[in-house]
Amino acid sequence: MLKKDRYRAFVEYFSTHNPDAQTELNYSNPYELLIAVILSAQCTDKRINQITPALFERFPVVEALAAASVDEVFSYIRSVSYPNNKAKHLVGMANMLIEKFNGEVPEQIEDLIKLPGVGRKTANVISSVVYNKPAMAVDTHVFRVSNRLGLTSRATTPLAVEKQLVKFLPEETIAVAHHWLILHGRYICLARKPKCEICPITYMCKYYETQFLKTTHRKSNSGKEQIV
Repeated sequence: MLKKDRYRAFVEYFSTHNPDAQTELNYSNPYELLIAVILSAQCTDKRINQITPALFERFPVVEALAAASVDEVFSYIRSVSYPNNKAKHLVGMANMLIEKFNGEVPEQIEDLIKLPGVGRKTANVISSVVYNKPAMAVDTHVFRVSNRLGLTSRATTPLAVEKQLVKFLPEETIAVAHHWLILHGRYICLARKPKCEICPITYMCKYYETQFLKTTHRKSNSGKEQIV
């Protein structure tokens, strides 16, 4: 299957079966989403959703978070990965929002990445989810799934994956395609053992075509002449 055909099949399938895919992080405004995404780095959405209700209740607005001590913020997020650094980032982020952005979460990638704790992936999430911009956030799921499907080729860095996806996806689908790839990677195309046997999109998948079927054939013909 040619790359353009894979992209067409990918968009057609998910546009039909999950047209309104969304983040699984719980939030009610851009400020809360920014906090949740910063905390979610190398941590599960499930864990973040467990600790953010109390955090949001204690720091309901950016001014409250900016006035907090790092130690107090740490006490609310101690169960997430790298809580010391993330506590510092949250307080620093809140102060910069007030000092440079009038307390509002900025819209532009260039402004978002200036905030403590905000890298390109986080900035793209905010830009696409909050402002519906054609931004592609590349996490481990997006990186893995896009390469396995064959949507990207020879892309060895998140930025390279991002550039290829943005180039070939229809612009109006980029924001939601981010969620399609994440959710597929989270529940079907697992890192160690992808669930190819129940995957509904194997017909478009390069990994299934070149790796899974070959491995299955070898196992089923153990002790016999192998065709590879």
